[in-house]
Amino acid sequence: MAAGKGRSSSIAERLADLIGQQIADGAYGAGDKLPSLRELAQLHRYSKNTVVAAFDLLVSRGVVEPRRGSGFFVLETARRAQRADENAGQLGRAMDIVWLMREQLKTEPGAVGVGDGFPPVDWLADMRLDRYHQKVVRTGLGALFRYGSRYGYAPLRDSLVRKLGDFGLHAAPGQLVLTHGANDAMDLVIRYFVPPDATVLVDEPGYYPLFGKLKLAGARVLGVPRLADGPDVAALEAILQQERPRLFFTQSLAHNPTGSDITAAKAYRVLQLAERHNLLIVEDDPLADFKPTSAVRLSTLDQLERTIYIGSFSKSFSAALRVGFIACNDALASDLADLKALIHVSGSEYCERMVDVMLREGHYERHLVRLRQKLGQATAQALAWLDRAGCDVFARSPQSLYLWVAFPGVEDSLPLAEQLLARKVTMAPGRVFQVDPSAVSRWSRCNVGAMSDPRFAQALAGLPASADLSI
Repeated sequence: MAAGKGRSSSIAERLADLIGQQIADGAYGAGDKLPSLRELAQLHRYSKNTVVAAFDLLVSRGVVEPRRGSGFFVLETARRAQRADENAGQLGRAMDIVWLMREQLKTEPGAVGVGDGFPPVDWLADMRLDRYHQKVVRTGLGALFRYGSRYGYAPLRDSLVRKLGDFGLHAAPGQLVLTHGANDAMDLVIRYFVPPDATVLVDEPGYYPLFGKLKLAGARVLGVPRLADGPDVAALEAILQQERPRLFFTQSLAHNPTGSDITAAKAYRVLQLAERHNLLIVEDDPLADFKPTSAVRLSTLDQLERTIYIGSFSKSFSAALRVGFIACNDALASDLADLKALIHVSGSEYCERMVDVMLREGHYERHLVRLRQKLGQATAQALAWLDRAGCDVFARSPQSLYLWVAFPGVEDSLPLAEQLLARKVTMAPGRVFQVDPSAVSRWSRCNVGAMSDPRFAQALAGLPASADLSI
């Protein structure tokens, strides 16, 4: 008899845990009515007494409340407690790589994404994807039901040859491999070049998902300090002499997270070091469309001799299209295309055709003009705002989606991010952009498009006076 009672109690606990988790996950919101005792008994094939015991447990835990004649309802305190638990768990991981990537993918209503990695949606709204669908279909409906070329859609590669030519980067179609965005391009390069325990150089601070990819590959990741005019060449030279790495991943323009641009003098020095130490440079340029075509790029100066160029349309068209590309020498391009075929078979030809149609339309050039104007205005407004607040700004490019900011009175940007998160403002604290995310950083990455939202200033002004952040 006692054994049977224990089993029934265990079943009731499991059912209570299940319902409690559904409430925590948001399947039931505050004030929602739970299914009736009869419905749950039939659904789980439990006795009515077992379900009653499960509800009694939920009541005792402060998760639900009974209402005479109506049933059981979720308490608001349960949802508030869960939100606090979620935030504690997220911030307890020191805002690590996976946490910040999850935050970037959220679309929580009412949140202000000051740490966001993308331009505001309204900046891209004029590139409406729906207007291009029929043109895509007319370019060859039959081919859309089959796998595409291992290199990617040939007309788009032709369009990219012209686009890169505008930068002064000369590449043939056989030197281009289309990918599922820039992150997939980096994955292919890492798979091809980076065996376990290999030493790889990255910008520091730098692109945090790249750090995660390299660590997943078992690489030894070393940071090259980023200065306002590009990599610290003295530090780079010292590392090259001591470590003899094969690869250096860097962003010359619109650097993430600092927003800095490499100077011509610094670019030539980096390429001289690459030549001397047999270093291959992987140049990621996700914000190319936001910069003038005359801007300095390592790949343009080097013409893909010791550089691999990675581009994308996620920031200027739509992240949903997932179209990126690699430009490199033709032998490497063939190998990477084979590797891509092994992993993915092919890319999404529909998305590749969509981007090609968008590039060939005259509307594209007008879109870029508007995009750069909006970015310039937002950057100027953000810099003026930060100057009034007495903030330190790492680099002052006239057109930069990101600004690397140290707020007055803040020695560690993580607690600041914690406080602002509670006010529905998501920040990107500096430590997540470091190879060692446990190191304290006073810096934060700020998105100039989001900084104009008045709720950001209001949230800062509402912080404790010791933070000295009101403007």
